[in-house]
Amino acid sequence: MTPGPTRVPERVLRAGARPMIHHRSPEFSRELASLLELIAPVFGTRTAVLPIHSTGRGAMEAAICNLFSPGDEIAVCCNGRFGEMWARIAEPYGLVVHRFSTDWAREIDLQAFDGLMDRRPGIRAIALTYCDTSTGVRNDVETACRAARARGVLALVDGVSAIGGMPLRFDDWGADVAITASQKCLMSSPGLAFAAVSDRAWRARRTSTLPHGYFDFEEIRTFITKPAPQPPGTPPVHTMLQVGEALRMMHEEGLDALYRRHDLMACAARHGTAAMGLSMQCPQLAGFATTVTAIALPAGVSPGDVRDRLRARGFETAEALGPYAGSAFRIGHMGDIRVEDVERTLAALKDVLVASSASSASSASSESSA
Repeated sequence: MTPGPTRVPERVLRAGARPMIHHRSPEFSRELASLLELIAPVFGTRTAVLPIHSTGRGAMEAAICNLFSPGDEIAVCCNGRFGEMWARIAEPYGLVVHRFSTDWAREIDLQAFDGLMDRRPGIRAIALTYCDTSTGVRNDVETACRAARARGVLALVDGVSAIGGMPLRFDDWGADVAITASQKCLMSSPGLAFAAVSDRAWRARRTSTLPHGYFDFEEIRTFITKPAPQPPGTPPVHTMLQVGEALRMMHEEGLDALYRRHDLMACAARHGTAAMGLSMQCPQLAGFATTVTAIALPAGVSPGDVRDRLRARGFETAEALGPYAGSAFRIGHMGDIRVEDVERTLAALKDVLVASSASSASSASSESSA
């Protein structure tokens, strides 16, 4: 029950346990062609989605080094650790980063983006997360992409913890780069990322002067758009086979049904914790992700102790990040996770909180007697 790596279904595990396939063989080419056909609707695009032999973080770096030049200005929504990651990747490449929406307790502020654009008209792109798992925020990607398009700047979306669990309409919303990775909603092993790239972004690539040897979008596109698609180099073969099988499972469920399931899991997590008297880690957010829930704990209750007690009951949860590390924890509910898994986790959490309260009361009584 973490926000990644997530549980890998047995069927996907079996797909990754097949004998090795040579990556230049017709068999692998057929597998890759199927994967590419199935992943495009998950991104909401008709363009070829690029497989990148890397983590999601590597795909973010690939977007920076393929599209920009030293000195280019970029606006980054930093309302969580992974929004900030866009900035930390861009700066060493010599980009001028303008951070906005830096309050982790708030969603993206598009008025702040407009004001920044008025002051810095040379900005070439906006970068943000769809779901930042450090807070559980659901940033308004659709409106952000439309605002970027209206300003004539690129929109870069980290959808690593969202795509496949939350709807993305890459083409309709006017996104320019969107990224996800295998170990989250695609319910596969880590090691593979994907990026959708718009026509505007391809045009930006023509003028980019940053080095991008390994992460060469054009080379990847050239190889995967051949009549018999291939990767440009040796890929993580078994992870690719896993993702292909996971995508088949997702389409069998139906993407609309899949998104409804994630909505139900998020509602169950929020309502269930509220029934225990708990609040969200960031209760003032206007939009909450459907793939992860960040939960605040009562004063005096140790998140580490709660997570240890849950682990002892068979439920692995995630620590809170940044300023919330000492007061909260996170439950992931994406990919192969079901509503029943969330409900069992909440039942265990209720037992843990009762046990923790009893333990605290006993300790207080002992100290008072002493």
